[in-house]
Amino acid sequence: MATNPFTNDEDDGLMSEINMTPLVDVMLVLLIVFMVTIPVIRHAVRIDLPRAGSQTEDTKPAHVDVSIEADGTVLWNGTRVDENALRGKIAMAAQAQPQPELYLRADRRVAYEKVAQLMSAAQLGGLTKIGFVTVPATP
Repeated sequence: MATNPFTNDEDDGLMSEINMTPLVDVMLVLLIVFMVTIPVIRHAVRIDLPRAGSQTEDTKPAHVDVSIEADGTVLWNGTRVDENALRGKIAMAAQAQPQPELYLRADRRVAYEKVAQLMSAAQLGGLTKIGFVTVPATP
């Protein structure tokens, strides 16, 4: 019987051992990477920072309540004023720093014209922040 010169009878068995060389190489590379990066991550510069005792001031600007009653009467912070006094109070409020907000409350039966006149007087007087105060609707 002819034997094949390219085969070896001793190589017929399967290899039952795991080649550990690639695993060791990968583990060594990971070890080196961790050894290099951990000191960089934990590295901190110690600085003696100056100390200051400051607090933020959370002051809101003052507000002015202007109400228009059903009969057209204008109230400035609860005090009845006429048109000339209203213009003077608006001018004084516009000069204040920080400028106060104008909270406008109007009765639902007041004519829109009266509200528009008051808004126009506030704008001409120099007040730029006007807020409308309403009552939430009840379901």
